[in-house]
Amino acid sequence: MGTLPSRLHFVILSLYLLSNIIYMFYLDWSQPNRYALAAEIRGRSGTLAVVNMVPLIILAGRNNPLIPLLQVSFDTYNLLHRWMGRMVVVEALIHTIAWAVVQVSAAGWNSLNEKILHETFVASGFSGTIALLILFFLALSPVRHAFYETFLNVHIILAFIIFLTTLIHCASAAIPGGLPQLPYMIAIFLLWFFERLARMFRLAYNNWSSRRGFTEAIIEPMPGDCSRVTMHLPRYLDVAPGTHAYIRFMGIKPWENHPFSIAWTEHHPDDEDRALNKEKSHSIAALRRGTTSVSFIIGAHTGFTRQLFDTASRGGGHSIRVKAAMEGPYAGHHSLESYGHAVLFAGSTGITHQLSYLKPLIQGFNDGTIATRRVTLVWIMRDTEALEWVRPWMDEILRMPRRRDILNIRLFVTRPKNSKEIISSSSTVQMFPGRPSISTIMQREVEQQVGAMAVTVCGPGALADDVRQAVREVQSTGNVVNLNEESFTW
Repeated sequence: MGTLPSRLHFVILSLYLLSNIIYMFYLDWSQPNRYALAAEIRGRSGTLAVVNMVPLIILAGRNNPLIPLLQVSFDTYNLLHRWMGRMVVVEALIHTIAWAVVQVSAAGWNSLNEKILHETFVASGFSGTIALLILFFLALSPVRHAFYETFLNVHIILAFIIFLTTLIHCASAAIPGGLPQLPYMIAIFLLWFFERLARMFRLAYNNWSSRRGFTEAIIEPMPGDCSRVTMHLPRYLDVAPGTHAYIRFMGIKPWENHPFSIAWTEHHPDDEDRALNKEKSHSIAALRRGTTSVSFIIGAHTGFTRQLFDTASRGGGHSIRVKAAMEGPYAGHHSLESYGHAVLFAGSTGITHQLSYLKPLIQGFNDGTIATRRVTLVWIMRDTEALEWVRPWMDEILRMPRRRDILNIRLFVTRPKNSKEIISSSSTVQMFPGRPSISTIMQREVEQQVGAMAVTVCGPGALADDVRQAVREVQSTGNVVNLNEESFTW
């Protein structure tokens, strides 16, 4: 039914909404001419609606410059974007009603209809308000989640119509040079254009090379209605742990792209370097001349993800190859290397986000280049079939030197098919039936805490809430414990 903001988000949103209300309605309400009052409200609400569109378009972009500058996640900006959008709708509606009240009182209802139908200035503004209202109702959480992919495409079309009609509205006013708000609308179009241009540049750079051609994806159907996707990029790409990317496939709704956490990254040397050096280790320079493979685990729900799984399944259990494209990586600014202790919670396919940290942390521990001395991975899965999703990567992690000195893995199977499935292979890799007590796990980790602790969680909202509560409990004892939640609220 919606997203409950954190307390800090609630304070920020409240200040933002309250400031807009004050800017709009701080008027001399005692003046006797109510139409003059309506005209002033019309002017203020219209200006505020346009001004708010500037941060609205900035916060909606994947290439929002504030994300790397402030190291605040896209998910937080998306929350602010939704509330700014609602405020723009309210202000545009007030602007239209205030104009209509004055117009009807001055020349009657017929003049209102005449202006809406035949005057460009009024018609464009009225059309923009109608498009905003349609978008408002389509963006309501139950409607948005029921038809998300359809909503996404319609949202882009309606947003473009809104910006275009507002630009025409500002430019066609009977004032030399248009309304004073016209520069804001020009800025909005420039911001939208350059953000889209940045996306196109990323797509072209990541997925095409004159020597190696286009990106190719291998899609494997996995147990539990999941797809394992490995994208072989035609060039080297630096991918930090904890990043995500937007991916699309030829033949599977290529006009759509959705974000998924990057689970695993492999760098391959160039063919010439591989021929010269038969050893497994290669220099950084040799790897940078080569290519990169990026892997994802994608659960099949509805729409795009379901079609992806069904397409892979038609291969009779074997993998299929398709042309694909990856845009990213994005985020990845939460490094764990300065923490002595890291606790990673994952729910179902949330393992993809947490898995990306393990190999770099173990390698950094072996090289003596990071502060981390203890890592605990807690993975909650429905059944043991989920282990197949990450088996090749987990096998590589478990074979790494000194892995036992730093990494502890705890697997919780909520619906085991039989008790024989629950096997603890070693003291550092343990498997348990049922759901874990997050609070108990955190208490035990704090008892063995090494330096400052980082706790990350990626999974269902209920798991994130439990982890947040458990972290708050141990923070109250004075321990240095920081929480980072990886989420995509849509």
